[in-house]
Amino acid sequence: MGKNPKSSAHPVATLQSKPYEDSSYEGERLDELLLSIQREIKTARGLNAESLPEKFWLKKQFAIGVNEVTRALERMTPCGDSARLMNPNYKACKVKLQAILLTANCNPRWLTNHVPCLAMSRKVPLILVKDKEGSLRLGELVNLKTAIAIGIKSNGSPVNQLIDEILQRTK
Repeated sequence: MGKNPKSSAHPVATLQSKPYEDSSYEGERLDELLLSIQREIKTARGLNAESLPEKFWLKKQFAIGVNEVTRALERMTPCGDSARLMNPNYKACKVKLQAILLTANCNPRWLTNHVPCLAMSRKVPLILVKDKEGSLRLGELVNLKTAIAIGIKSNGSPVNQLIDEILQRTK
């Protein structure tokens, strides 16, 4: 009969696949990561304290939530997509993500199933948070109750320098 529509000839990146094993954080390693990011957020915020209210400042530094992260990834140019680069009407996206913090145990799982594939196609590193309360812990970073995904925007802040160091350690 016909092909099963759910099966695919292309390998799909999942949260349990090999490329993300090195960049997953749990336990003490996760505690250290989140504390260092929080410290850098406070440092960066202290440098620009007079300019914007905290909520707006955080929005400039991070894409917060699955929808906003997905939107930012979709607006980025896929690697190897030369057709868009050749198009004179194509406008480059303003927001580029440096990395994505993503909870590995989100319920329902389909909320985040597309993020690893999109991140891989845009060559944006994925940092998995493997903790029972991962969304609560990510939410604390951006002064929200919960956050399933946080995209770190590339804009030369101290947070970006810290993420660069973290990504270099995981390579």
